[in-house]
Amino acid sequence: MSEKDKNQRRESDQFEASAVEMEAAGHGGLSQEEIDALVASSDTGARTPPGAVGKLILITALCWSLFQLWIASPIPFMVGFGVLNDTETRSIHLAFAIFLAFMAYPAERTPFQLVLGVSIPILMTILFMIGSKTGVPVWWMPIAGLAVVAAILLGSPKIRVPPWEWALALVSAAAALYIYFFYDSISTRIGAPIMQDYVVAVVGILVLLEATRRSLGPALMIVATVFLAYTFLGPYMPGIIAHKGNSLAEVVNHQWITTEGVFGIALGVSTSFVFLFVLFGALLDKAGAGNYFIQVAFSLMGHMRGGPAKAAVVSSAMTGLISGSSIANVVTTGTFTIPLMKKVGFSSEKAGAVEVASSVNGQIMPPVMGAAAFLMVEYVGIPYFDVVKHAFVPATISYIALVYIVHLEAMKANMQGLPRAYVPGPLIRRLIGFLFGIVAIGILAFLLKFTMGWIRPTFGASAIFVVFALLTVAYVALLFVASREEPLELDDPNEPVTELPMPGPTVRSGLHFLLPIVVLVWALMVDRLSPGLSAFWATAFMIFILLTQRPLMVMLRGVDRTGNSTTISALRSGLDDLVDGLISGARNMIGIGIATATAGIIVGAVSQTGVGSALADVVEVLSGGNLMLILLLTAVLSLILGMGLPTTANYIVVSALLAPVIVTLGQQNGLIVPLIAVHLFVFYFGIMADVTPPVGLASFAAAAVSGGDPIRTGVIAFFYSLRTAALPFLFIFNTDLLLINVDWIHGIFVFVTATIAMLLFAAGTQGWFIVRNRIWESALLLLIAFAIFRPGFFMNYIYPPYEDLPATQFEQALADSPPGSPLRLRVAGLNDVGDPIEFTALISVPQGADGAERLAALGVETVQTGDDVVIDNVAFDSPGQAAGLDWDQKILLVRAPAPAPSKYWIYIPVALLLAGLVWLQRRRADPNEGQPRGKEKGLSHA
Repeated sequence: MSEKDKNQRRESDQFEASAVEMEAAGHGGLSQEEIDALVASSDTGARTPPGAVGKLILITALCWSLFQLWIASPIPFMVGFGVLNDTETRSIHLAFAIFLAFMAYPAERTPFQLVLGVSIPILMTILFMIGSKTGVPVWWMPIAGLAVVAAILLGSPKIRVPPWEWALALVSAAAALYIYFFYDSISTRIGAPIMQDYVVAVVGILVLLEATRRSLGPALMIVATVFLAYTFLGPYMPGIIAHKGNSLAEVVNHQWITTEGVFGIALGVSTSFVFLFVLFGALLDKAGAGNYFIQVAFSLMGHMRGGPAKAAVVSSAMTGLISGSSIANVVTTGTFTIPLMKKVGFSSEKAGAVEVASSVNGQIMPPVMGAAAFLMVEYVGIPYFDVVKHAFVPATISYIALVYIVHLEAMKANMQGLPRAYVPGPLIRRLIGFLFGIVAIGILAFLLKFTMGWIRPTFGASAIFVVFALLTVAYVALLFVASREEPLELDDPNEPVTELPMPGPTVRSGLHFLLPIVVLVWALMVDRLSPGLSAFWATAFMIFILLTQRPLMVMLRGVDRTGNSTTISALRSGLDDLVDGLISGARNMIGIGIATATAGIIVGAVSQTGVGSALADVVEVLSGGNLMLILLLTAVLSLILGMGLPTTANYIVVSALLAPVIVTLGQQNGLIVPLIAVHLFVFYFGIMADVTPPVGLASFAAAAVSGGDPIRTGVIAFFYSLRTAALPFLFIFNTDLLLINVDWIHGIFVFVTATIAMLLFAAGTQGWFIVRNRIWESALLLLIAFAIFRPGFFMNYIYPPYEDLPATQFEQALADSPPGSPLRLRVAGLNDVGDPIEFTALISVPQGADGAERLAALGVETVQTGDDVVIDNVAFDSPGQAAGLDWDQKILLVRAPAPAPSKYWIYIPVALLLAGLVWLQRRRADPNEGQPRGKEKGLSHA
């Protein structure tokens, strides 16, 4: 036996012994039934009564999925039947969601929930009566409010649906469908609601808030109620946030009858895009892809130090590609990964924290991003492809850094990985194989693009059938490859693991699951189809796979993955999988549909009251105009507002409230921030609320699985997620991280340097690099990481990037600056409400023979009086107007680009500092503490 084989055998024996000793630390938390109940209560509804009522819930969920597939497909336009406009589809979408919310989610009976559930309808009824200033009869409002209160007090059994909940479900669905059935008559009386509109809107808002409490908990319900109260009670608010107050007629018209509130953009995105992506993920998981992702991650990474934790990060990233829920991601992958992490030495809290940090990050991973990507398309007004491009680098860097954090934790505890079932070949052979795989993927991508470029012009309208035929051939070929391997089984995490699955067979056993993802990404990124249509085609192909993979596997292997040995039984099982997937997808959407509708109340209140500008004033007063304090306050407010809210809802809330704050105050303080960077900033801190104690829902879910303390789990997960918290500040000041105005060569350079910087940041915050850090070493690592992230910060002190010129030299500065270079103007003027402000306008120097010609190209005319330069006119839709310039503004200062060396020269002293730190820590490395030289140490071997 060779020395390598002896080491391999010794490692296996050692692990078996430790596995037996730590068997008691396996699951440690809830049973599988309790975990399933946890997912159901948080994501799909915990009530499926026996008998006809339970079947009705399932049939309703199935009909919802079929409806969404119908409106997303091109079939209604082809047959000329069932074509609905956006408002009508939103109405039906909310009717399904709110009906299922009352049927599937029993209300909690805790004292706090009862008090809250009773007090909110009473409070809202009083507010509606106060707002009835236009002679609207109010006698019926207390009846409506007391009816909701009575339904809450009568109770909500978990095994049946009582009559009063049937009434709530049917009334709420009717209120949601009101716009659909009375669309034509409502369109003729916008702004002048009739008695019927009042009744439907008041009842609809009351039952929507109660549905929110049931399906999402109290947080979003409370926030929406506060904003509704603010809408009515504006005159009684403190001066800085006071407004005139709105009547019931205005609120009814804004919140329910038009598409400004409940039926606004957020619900529209849920209807058009989000449902199909959630359905796609549910079908993919039902086909077996979720288990495949976990097994592949473990086969590739389980042998490393802390291997199960690294595999948890990778599998959560892959699950996050298609998942819209942090909690579902935690429980789906954590059920398997958390016990294995505990077996190799992670504590219950650390195992749960790793799963939380990686699962929550699934929400920042393109292409789905917890549905926020599609909301950004609407709110920011840029193509979906650009959203994904901007979000890709920070998300990828964050995951790489989390893998490195896990590696550092394993180094601290001298953990070992799981034993492998094979002895890897020589390093050169493996490297050649890896490079060959990259080349093969590149060639395949090139051939695919070439083929598609040839098929479309050749076959015209029939190209879709040719593409489907080619996909089918690829699918059958990959399924044939999978049939040569043993079917993947999800191992019991409580059993001792003696060896890892072999990577090759594991990867080959499910390659066909990647085809629908390829279809989705291709349609989104290459064909540039709409997100809804892209998701439809990917889902349609996923349905085809669900119906055919079992029968084909029986033909190829003789049996499918669950033991069916005949084509008929396999086809029946595939049909059952499809129906289950359609039902699961719809039930997963209940909370998201309710969340987007209720978040619409908040968005509507913001637009109706102008609280956004008032909030900007509050933040400016608290920060004293300091830009970093502004960002910190915004981050804290995002965390607070995001607590207890699902990803989609908290992004809607924080973007509506806080994104304009950063843009406005940043511009006033000389920082020109692209709108997409601002939205990503508030989104990152919104999802951090899923981690942050004391309300971090994902932390509580992970603790339920691990058996650890949820608060400690949340605290550790928060420190693991500091890299995610640091990234938003970095890309606000260095938009290169978002690949804004960056070519592909510069983009690769930014990705490499930013990844190194984030790994050094992780080493600094975790207190371990090659060996345990001294305090000054951690501080130095953080300084080096900052310098790599923002090389211009230090260079700007040495060589100022701008030269300050008096306003009278504006025209000369235009003439002297090369076309396309940035020119900044410090401008004094009035804001939208007539208050004096100062801000910085960013101008790209246009083409022109001289300064006067370039000024005309900007669409700007100026008048000079002594040393004062005033803008006399700005042409409509001109570059000057786009920069924020307007007539009667005064130019205070011109900041022209100054010649300076490249900011990247700072990397030379930074590299020397890092080399010195590496040398010092290598000298201090102690082999007796599990730090053998040259093996898996620190940054270079992560």
